[in-house]
Amino acid sequence: MGGFFGVVSDKNEECAMHLFYGTDYHCHLGTRRGGLVVSDGTCFSRVIHDISNTQFRSKFDGDLVKLNGNCGIGVISDSEDQPLIIGSHLGSYAIVTVGAIRNAGVLAEKAFRKRTVHFSEMSGSELNSTELTASLINQGESFEEGIKISQEQIEGSSSMLILTKEGIYAVRDKLGRVSVTIGKSDKGYAVTMETCAFYNLGYEVERELGPGEVVFISQNGIEQCSPPGDRTQICSFLWIYYGYPASDYEGVNVEHSRYCCGAKLAMRDIDEGMGEGAFDFAAGIPDSGIAHALGYAQKKRLQYSRPFVKYTPTWARSFLPQNQTARELVAKMKLIPIKRLTLGHRILFCDDSIVRGTQLKDTLQRIYAYGAKEIHMRLACPPLFFGCNYLTFSRSKSETDLATRKAIVELEGSDRYNIEDYIDEKSDKHIALLEHIRFKMGLTSLKFQRLKDMTDALGVPAEKLCTYCWTGCESEKSCGINKITEKKNLETVLST
Repeated sequence: MGGFFGVVSDKNEECAMHLFYGTDYHCHLGTRRGGLVVSDGTCFSRVIHDISNTQFRSKFDGDLVKLNGNCGIGVISDSEDQPLIIGSHLGSYAIVTVGAIRNAGVLAEKAFRKRTVHFSEMSGSELNSTELTASLINQGESFEEGIKISQEQIEGSSSMLILTKEGIYAVRDKLGRVSVTIGKSDKGYAVTMETCAFYNLGYEVERELGPGEVVFISQNGIEQCSPPGDRTQICSFLWIYYGYPASDYEGVNVEHSRYCCGAKLAMRDIDEGMGEGAFDFAAGIPDSGIAHALGYAQKKRLQYSRPFVKYTPTWARSFLPQNQTARELVAKMKLIPIKRLTLGHRILFCDDSIVRGTQLKDTLQRIYAYGAKEIHMRLACPPLFFGCNYLTFSRSKSETDLATRKAIVELEGSDRYNIEDYIDEKSDKHIALLEHIRFKMGLTSLKFQRLKDMTDALGVPAEKLCTYCWTGCESEKSCGINKITEKKNLETVLST
């Protein structure tokens, strides 16, 4: 997916060190490219490195002496090279973006008709979405107008930082799919997607931008350029999976919300008769599954143990490599089983979700091979039925890769089915689907979080959460009130 960080320091204060460490705190969001750019008020200094096989810090350590100035932006990108430095009628500026432009081809074709625009292609003939965004901004007579044009024309989402010689424009995407927060210290301002980047650098949270809000941050303070909209659809997976535990979004801490998710799963087991004595201990699949399991264990007063540990010094997060074989190898190599804690035990595992299911199945087989008697699985969110239309936190190119979709085809004996039958948590087909996945995974029991339990656990009003991955609707509220008007609604589909 990616993440960004920006700094506006006092006039005589260099920003490179804070920019370096603040950007580094976003490395869990991407592993392909990292970039920093700094302005001294007259020119820009920029460095970009491939970080796919090397940690961010080791690549940029020697570059800090080259980055002189008191304003800068940095990015961790999981796709194109960033930041870009753009020359235009608005003046020279640098830009970083995070999001997904679903209508990129249409926007590019529209630009080509003017015969005055060109774009550099990346591998696979894909366009650089940051460059495309800059071309939309350049259509405006001012940065404010250009940002408005880009937000109106982009389908999907696009949050961004724009570095000028005077300061930084910070833009949260129009429906607030990700969080953008401003921090303040005695030496200036910073802007981040992950508030965990503030604390060790001496910043305190000043405020979070609203959906679609645009501000300009300079040494003179924070100026609002465009007010927030009245509708928020922030990604629920920020709390469930890919957000960092020490970060807050919409005022809700990630780690705490995961404890609450685990507690909801425990309460359900207790209500359904799987209370005291059903399991020997609870455990979490690293990393995000650990907090869910701790919440489960605390609520149920169950022992928490680690039947395997994660070797973290060299292995990147396994969902990010492009190649499936590489993902599976990384997932296997970084988790080391502990036989003493598996032999003969009934283990309750918690994890954030099942996407493709291939890595989880391999992990479970290894635990069984080390002598586990029973393995029970609890997932912090409902089954995933749809690929994300708004961000790019998964490398799956097709919904047919999802474990649920593959299981439905196996149950139906066909790739033509009514997906709504399987989404309904009370339907016979939904129950049959979960049993099929349980059997294929080799689990003793399997339960997914119910949608309402998940939204209640996150502590954010349900209407402000995007639940598209689970329902095909942007929010729980919209699914319940008006299924017809939602784009790509629950319908009879032909998987492609």
